[in-house]
Amino acid sequence: MARVVVDVMPKQEILDPQGQAVAGALPRLGFEGVTSVRQGKHFELEVDDDVDDETLERIAETLLANPVTEDWTVRRVTVESADGSVAGAV
Repeated sequence: MARVVVDVMPKQEILDPQGQAVAGALPRLGFEGVTSVRQGKHFELEVDDDVDDETLERIAETLLANPVTEDWTVRRVTVESADGSVAGAV
């Protein structure tokens, strides 16, 4: 099994009201120095080792993201098991 992470973010030209709300709240909560926030989505998928990158891209494009308004990245990550051994690829 492999773990795949898909991060989905609004395209730069798309208004991000949730990110703006977070950015506006930070100074009120005493956090200074943050000039911009963009809020997105993070997905973790456990997939069979034989699922190829093209299939993962199609999953992201057709189900996890709206290609008109969002950009996404797909990456395989290393998974550490309970016994400390490492499996998977980056």
